[in-house]
Amino acid sequence: MAAPSSPSVALRTFVALTPLLGTVLFPLVVALLMVRHGIGTGVLAAVVLGSVWFVTMLRTAEMPGHD
Repeated sequence: MAAPSSPSVALRTFVALTPLLGTVLFPLVVALLMVRHGIGTGVLAAVVLGSVWFVTMLRTAEMPGHD
């Protein structure tokens, strides 16, 4: 029997840092875009970045008991 494969260290680090990076970078990027390029660009960036961040968090979620 083969041992269950465990996620690599890089994947575990990515999963651990995803919420932190999104929380810090999201408001900074959106605010900078709003100041430099206008409110419309900031809103569009918020929608796109928020969607990508949400999907990434769902795809890399570690659910207990779901191997």
